[in-house]
Amino acid sequence: MEFNESKTKENLAKSFAGASQDGARFQFISKSAMSEGFAYISDLMKGFAKNKMAHASIFYQIMLTNIGTNKENINIEAGYPFEKYTLKTSLKDSAEIEQYQAKNVYPHFSKIAKDEGFAKIAEVFDKVASVNLENANKLLKLAEKFEKKKLYKSDVKEKWICSNCGFTMQTKEAWKTCPLCEYPQGYAKITFKN
Repeated sequence: MEFNESKTKENLAKSFAGASQDGARFQFISKSAMSEGFAYISDLMKGFAKNKMAHASIFYQIMLTNIGTNKENINIEAGYPFEKYTLKTSLKDSAEIEQYQAKNVYPHFSKIAKDEGFAKIAEVFDKVASVNLENANKLLKLAEKFEKKKLYKSDVKEKWICSNCGFTMQTKEAWKTCPLCEYPQGYAKITFKN
């Protein structure tokens, strides 16, 4: 099938727009986390944002490679939820979005790409889906820990690392202030084991 006549072309444009929006959403959540005193979560959200922008760039480059000399606007219809970003709501909401994309959107786009003869593009959709599923799992665990007020507590000894100075300590609960640099608890790396 000719790329410019394919549904895959439209799906790549949708994926570019969606990944760009997701990158912005994670930046907003990062700012919210920092304002709430959770520096490590802020950094984690910045990492997710960076990943999303990398995905957007990949989709964009695939488009440029395949559209040839066509320079056109591709109209897509998309929605975007406008909401206030607080950790209490955003972690779980973002996990649900990531999970939906991983289990529904990208597998659907992959199948269409395969059916249209674009196997390498299908692989990209599959790989992005796997990243989204991993993000969803981390976000769900964070949301659960946040809800239960167990971000910095564990039933077993955990290795806590200060994301500022690298100080490490193995305890059931992270320090209130880092024993080395005296940064607040929000700089302690959060484990995802339990």
